[in-house]
Amino acid sequence: MKIWGITGWKNSGKTGLVERLVAEFTADGLTVSTIKHAHHSFDVDHPGRDSYRHRDAGASEVILSSRNRIAQMTELRGDDEPSVTDLIARLRPCDLVLIEGYKSASHPKIEAHRAATGQPLIAPSDPTIRAVATDSAPDAPVPLLPLDDTAAIAAYIRAELGL
Repeated sequence: MKIWGITGWKNSGKTGLVERLVAEFTADGLTVSTIKHAHHSFDVDHPGRDSYRHRDAGASEVILSSRNRIAQMTELRGDDEPSVTDLIARLRPCDLVLIEGYKSASHPKIEAHRAATGQPLIAPSDPTIRAVATDSAPDAPVPLLPLDDTAAIAAYIRAELGL
């Protein structure tokens, strides 16, 4: 499995870029999985649902399975958050894993950057950032790619990973 990340500050366009890249790569016949980091508490389950009731009763893991999809929920209950490496190990084999967020992880990344956020570039202080996808022309120590040019960004990732 090849690994590539998309990182950046809040509202920089990370999710939209990952979404477009998944569509681009899968249209080429690649199998793609994603991992997204959330800095806030989230829940994919809802009070009153059977799976929620299982977790609420104390289950450490709940697998919800149907003919169309499988969801596995793990309650950390005070344990440390798993590393990106641990999460990748949970995935089924695929051609490419796109990782959104995880600024401090060691995999190669493209930084999504929008001038309107007012945030500085992360790239100058992070050697894991190999390029910046941006809507402006900041001074960066790595190649700049147009944020809205999904094909160019995908081509860059393909070249870097040998896909």
